[in-house]
Amino acid sequence: MLERVKLKDKEIVLLGTAHISQESVNDVKKAIEKEKPDVVGVELDLQRFKQLKQGNKWQNTNIGKIIGSGQTYLFLLTLLLSNIQRSLGQKIGMKPGMEMIEAIKSAEENMLPIVLLDREVNITLKRAIQKMSFREKLKLFFSIVSGFFGDENVKVTSESIEKLKQKDVMTQLMQQLSKEMPSIKEVLVDERDAFIANSITKSPGKKVLAVVGAGHLEGIKKLLGKPVNIAEISKVKKGKGYMKIFAFIIPLLFIASLAYLFFTKGTEVTLTAILFWFLANGILSSLGVLIARGHPVSIITAFLAAPLTSLHPFLAAGWVAGFVEAKMKNPKVKDFENLRNLNSLGDFTQNQVTRILLVVALANLGSTLGTIVAFPLIASLLG
Repeated sequence: MLERVKLKDKEIVLLGTAHISQESVNDVKKAIEKEKPDVVGVELDLQRFKQLKQGNKWQNTNIGKIIGSGQTYLFLLTLLLSNIQRSLGQKIGMKPGMEMIEAIKSAEENMLPIVLLDREVNITLKRAIQKMSFREKLKLFFSIVSGFFGDENVKVTSESIEKLKQKDVMTQLMQQLSKEMPSIKEVLVDERDAFIANSITKSPGKKVLAVVGAGHLEGIKKLLGKPVNIAEISKVKKGKGYMKIFAFIIPLLFIASLAYLFFTKGTEVTLTAILFWFLANGILSSLGVLIARGHPVSIITAFLAAPLTSLHPFLAAGWVAGFVEAKMKNPKVKDFENLRNLNSLGDFTQNQVTRILLVVALANLGSTLGTIVAFPLIASLLG
């Protein structure tokens, strides 16, 4: 699917592709041979460019760094999305991103400069997570899980993939996404359209062939040559500090509640409040580790740690449980190598790398829910 745009003294040829399509691979090769562009642009950032050329070096994954930097959820999301695309590609015998690989290969063979057009993927994911409402996050979570772990009998054919390159189909999908999850559509589609259009506009050469996903064609075409605030859509905003404030408020509120109960209700009621706190945090956090299929020692650790770490602004139950899980079941080289071959929820819990990360994520989530449950229980004792 080719679109041509004249921009002052520059001719831009937009080639819309599907990321797991043999026809798209052929289209890219033919377009470079026929159009003879000065520059070939690809819908990639530096990280994905290196991954396509060298493969995902999952064996270099530093679990401690991921956990310590608070990137657990982001890494799991990236890994999940990567495996969904790879799984879809396997169903039709295609490796994801082959059309981009062909564009890079053909450009190099013809000694043409390659321009990376897309925004850094981590920035895109972080901005999406920040902008999404809680409802949108739930929708996205269930959409991904149902799509990845759902009906394996659903057939994905070459014909169904090629259909996604048709304008009317893509327009319908974009409109649906806009209705269902407007925030994520803004970040994943609109902002990237603007970023890619700006990259194409600023590309060197008088004739640029840009290889982009078919879903971006219309948006890019409208934005070519128009001013874009790249600085604004390229930064991840710092949190407003609400969570940090809550991290300090929670222990103060808990201590104040205990003090009030002790002086007005006595020791027995105060101990009941402590029991509520301990059980709510401990049970839900350990349940998270159990769901992640963590080691029994990790489950016990989460149960004991959560009531204490939830009162400490700089500690988290998941960190403690994850550290114990890593000690009990240290990841092997094969676990890192198999990160690109996770086809089911069972694979995520059986792989020792992802199990550790799931232990961290679900123990933290359980502890947070435990705190939410505990305060109303304690409040019921204040009356």
